[in-house]
Amino acid sequence: MTEPQQYGTGRRKCAIARVYLRPGSGRFVVNELEADVYFKNPILRAVVRQPLVVAELLDRLDAVAMVAGGGHSGQAGAIRHGVTRALLQLNAELRKKMREAGFLTRDPRIKERKKYGQRGARARFQFSKR
Repeated sequence: MTEPQQYGTGRRKCAIARVYLRPGSGRFVVNELEADVYFKNPILRAVVRQPLVVAELLDRLDAVAMVAGGGHSGQAGAIRHGVTRALLQLNAELRKKMREAGFLTRDPRIKERKKYGQRGARARFQFSKR
């Protein structure tokens, strides 16, 4: 029989993360690499672990994340969102803490599309009066 595991899907910008939490010793794996190897930036390493730190379960759960799309920052945000959702499946009483920390809200900011007749989303072609 396998150990019980919790699942959460997280999204940010164009990144989508599938996160599984299992009882363990605090190991964090992203796309089959240790999180410390996958994320070179120490701030991003901290971002993915934030929900576990707030829940005080960092050394008691292992996290396995598969993430696709976006860049490193978006992927870290998506993993954080997925970890939070998985934690809520594990313990619904954590909802208030996670909400106060701002981990439950999906960041809605995405790239604005380029419009026709313009150089970019908002930038216009150069105007010449004469």
